[in-house]
Amino acid sequence: MKPKKQYEESRLFQSRLDQIIDLKHPLCVLAKQIDWEYFDQKFGGQYVDQIGRPGIPTRIMVSLHYLKHTYNESDESVVIRFLENPYWQCFGGLTYFTHRLPINPSSMTRWRNRIGEDGIAELLTVILNAAITTGELQEKSLNQVNIDTTVQEKAISYPTDAKLYYRMLTKLVKAANEREISLRQSYVRLSKQALLKQGRYAHARQMKRSRREIRKLKIYLGRVYRDILRKAPVHDCGLENLLSIAGRLLNQNRTDKNKLYSIHAPEVECISKGKAHKRYEFGVKVGIATTSRDNWIIGVRTFAGNPYDGHTLQNTVDSIQRHLNWHPQNVNVDLGYRGHDYVGEARIHVVDFRQMKKLTATVKKWFKRRAAIEPVFGHLKSDNRMSRNYLKGVEGDRINPILCACGYNMRKLLKVFFLSDFLNGFIRLFLIKNRWLSTKQGDYFSPAIT
Repeated sequence: MKPKKQYEESRLFQSRLDQIIDLKHPLCVLAKQIDWEYFDQKFGGQYVDQIGRPGIPTRIMVSLHYLKHTYNESDESVVIRFLENPYWQCFGGLTYFTHRLPINPSSMTRWRNRIGEDGIAELLTVILNAAITTGELQEKSLNQVNIDTTVQEKAISYPTDAKLYYRMLTKLVKAANEREISLRQSYVRLSKQALLKQGRYAHARQMKRSRREIRKLKIYLGRVYRDILRKAPVHDCGLENLLSIAGRLLNQNRTDKNKLYSIHAPEVECISKGKAHKRYEFGVKVGIATTSRDNWIIGVRTFAGNPYDGHTLQNTVDSIQRHLNWHPQNVNVDLGYRGHDYVGEARIHVVDFRQMKKLTATVKKWFKRRAAIEPVFGHLKSDNRMSRNYLKGVEGDRINPILCACGYNMRKLLKVFFLSDFLNGFIRLFLIKNRWLSTKQGDYFSPAIT
């Protein structure tokens, strides 16, 4: 059923939020700049009219996702902090301070799956429109764009053959027990002993013994796999999926491509970006577009299959059109984009510092600004939950970078509103101190952004 609208009816003996908080707080100011009605119109088609329990108000769900990635919280912790923080409740559209959890944290997962990647993309569009409305994101900034790729790692442990064989075997044995399939031998105890020995031998650099234990684990897994394959019931999709993953794991070799690196996340890829401190990263490649002048994230796109960077440029530029309906004039990229696939109106500048002597001063300035996208990646990973992706499946890989970009842009807006309020207060005190403004007038001095 569609969510009910929030009415501001009077409640006796309850505290109104506008009476206990500072309405000039950056979160309150930002809440007035966001078009919340747009979300009701956009996501209203995801609900039926008169069947079932009324849905959760759309503004609460959207605000919880904004706050989660702005303050680097999980689904569980953002709901708890929402209960404790009156400014967060004001941002979520509540009129009175509430003492109950607004939702169950699992509702956030179901809501994300319901609206999908296209719905989540609207969250980034609205935040960018709020930045344009306040004048912080201007047209001249959108003409110069930096684009680069990074890796969004999945929340998996470092993959080794021994761990993968053991994990797959335990999953198969558990699935067989649930379906009452009688196995000749489960090898659960023997495989655990082999896994422990393999780790100890590898730590002691006794590699022959370590490889022997790995072979044992593979043999145990193969026996269980073939035993279940003979006795498996027909048309059991869950078991068939596990058996296909086990077969893929048993047949892969060291030099194969598209190897399996995780049992619960088979979509994970091994990506080498040439980093000295981290040779390999296990996740998915993400292309990000930022403004060269002031580092607003205006485009995000996920690329499965670990493609060459130059073959991702067209889709990354198209993501700018998707979020802002805007075509940039100049796009600055690094040498990894040589031989790119872009066929649009924008001019692509592949930054090569070996040719700097031939360039004008203006072009040199924008070439140097291309490196400004690198700290954006650092902030996304350390402050906005992009270092490890905890969302499930391929759809989770696509959704998480967009939400991280929302959190990053929202942090920039909050800093702008906080700085504006601080500067106005400083100017007010300066004028009062120099007797250019009376104390009574200073009390009514209003900030520039309200």
